[in-house]
Amino acid sequence: MLDIGVEITRRNFPFSDIVKIVAVMDPEAAKTARDSLNLAFHMSNLLDTGLDRHTLSVLIALCDLGLNPEALAAVVKELRREPVSSSLPNSSAPVAKP
Repeated sequence: MLDIGVEITRRNFPFSDIVKIVAVMDPEAAKTARDSLNLAFHMSNLLDTGLDRHTLSVLIALCDLGLNPEALAAVVKELRREPVSSSLPNSSAPVAKP
């Protein structure tokens, strides 16, 4: 069994890490994991969840680690309610010229 707990808890868990984890699995297990993610992503699209493949794979991995799926769904819903703050300056504001 792979210990992926440390990888999952990183703040910006990149999809490439999931690919690396799948790469160390035996080929049949890796194929099953990819097929399962593809199926879940297809179902997610049919249900119009708005989740991208990366986010869905992270949520599945968190469920595999024992997190409550209903709690994760509540977090996703709450994060979608929060307004997105932009770190970009307001484009309509005048720009000082040197």
